[in-house]
Amino acid sequence: MKYSKVEEGIFIKRINRFIADIYVNGIIEKVHVKNTGRCKELFIEGRKVYLQKSDKLERKTKYSLISIYKGDKLINIDSQVPNYVVYESILSNELPEFIDLAEVKREKVYKNSRFDIYYKRKSGKEGFIEIKGVTLESEGKTLFPDAPTERGRKHVYEMIDAVDNGYEGTIFFLVQLEDAKEFEPNDNTDKKFADALRKAEKCGVKIIVYTSYVTKNTIKIKNRINYKIS
Repeated sequence: MKYSKVEEGIFIKRINRFIADIYVNGIIEKVHVKNTGRCKELFIEGRKVYLQKSDKLERKTKYSLISIYKGDKLINIDSQVPNYVVYESILSNELPEFIDLAEVKREKVYKNSRFDIYYKRKSGKEGFIEIKGVTLESEGKTLFPDAPTERGRKHVYEMIDAVDNGYEGTIFFLVQLEDAKEFEPNDNTDKKFADALRKAEKCGVKIIVYTSYVTKNTIKIKNRINYKIS
């Protein structure tokens, strides 16, 4: 995934879930935040950020915030990008878990959920993938979620139902930074989601976690890391 028209700025403060003040090109701009999570450990005054400039004149904000430095680590915070990254990686055969596919589609409805990816293997076996972006990191350990997510829990239980009905099911966590070593569900923030994920694994849902290469204008799949569910 490659961004165009990327500019550097300095984070000032977050106004609300969708808007932040960023110092860019000599002035303070109100920019769109492409992540509604809390991101409290990231959104700290003075940190360097990267913004994508929009061509849409009708937009209320000129820029969107796409990444921010935490120390020397650049973390992509665009909550829409993990879907693109995983989809592109599947199409280019970068994921060994999904290299024998005859069909791949995005945004497929299953009962009361819309899963991010539907696929059919050459064997005829069908499956779904639900993708979650991960930005919360501490000393190499990554956690999800960083805020309670009833919607995320619903997706997990729908995936369990899909597996019970003969589909393959995968919850795919894309860590939006490079150097993470381990992943686990965030019990302190949302124990209900963490417990749902543990149940899903016991019911046959696959849990996959990958890190990302992140630069100021790109994000690309890197490598699979360990997860600690139980």
